[in-house]
Amino acid sequence: MSRRKDYPETPDGRYFVSKGRLWRKTDPRLDDSTRRAAVKALMLARRAVFQAKTEDETRAARERVHEAKCRLGERGPVWWDDGAPDEGGRHPMNSSYDGWWAGLSDEARAEGEGRS
Repeated sequence: MSRRKDYPETPDGRYFVSKGRLWRKTDPRLDDSTRRAAVKALMLARRAVFQAKTEDETRAARERVHEAKCRLGERGPVWWDDGAPDEGGRHPMNSSYDGWWAGLSDEARAEGEGRS
């Protein structure tokens, strides 16, 4: 059984860093059954993208992926309420997390860059 990769996580718990980009985490306020249902829908939708035979099937499956990620809080409106903008997709050095990123160990930054 493979171990889940430990990506650097921002101190506020909003993002993790993978492939040199900030990725929004799942809304921690979701109850377990809601989260599990959304993850199941996401996995089914991702499988449908892989199995799609036409552009229309691919488009529909990708829309289901997007919907599931919105339900999880990973896309769409942010799940925090302090007015901070969504910085997902940015490199940490090009965000408000630049000081945190610079303070990480070389090993942790390598994990987030995908160089480990």
